[in-house]
Amino acid sequence: MSEPTTAFPTPDDAFSVDVQVRYQDLDTLEHVNNAVYVTYFEHARTTYLETVADLDLETYSFVVADLQVTFERPITMGESVVAAVETTGLGDSSWTMTYAVYADGERAATGETTLVNLDPETNRSAPVPSTIRHRIAEYEGLEA
Repeated sequence: MSEPTTAFPTPDDAFSVDVQVRYQDLDTLEHVNNAVYVTYFEHARTTYLETVADLDLETYSFVVADLQVTFERPITMGESVVAAVETTGLGDSSWTMTYAVYADGERAATGETTLVNLDPETNRSAPVPSTIRHRIAEYEGLEA
């Protein structure tokens, strides 16, 4: 299988979080279930948004409009797991985040989400607030 052309974040060069593999994460083959990788992405994303963008996720409104996952190898109980994330694009009302999950230092999965900012009163897309846009852009070295 050929190597993907997209550059994915690594724990050394991107925002990353440790992930605790729980018994309930495992499938009947004792591998982390494929759906659980998405929760690892979510853990990295929410921690990033709280830390980098200083968002209060209890009150800030956005939705995941698109989600893509590529599985590269299984994760098992007892492995050291880290999820890395970075914002790779900022639109007017949306932004793209890229993820990679590593187990014992090996890449196990990659992914990407498109998030859409919502107006909490109308539940329609709305511009990303300038303060959030600038915090993310500054952290990632992107244009605001």
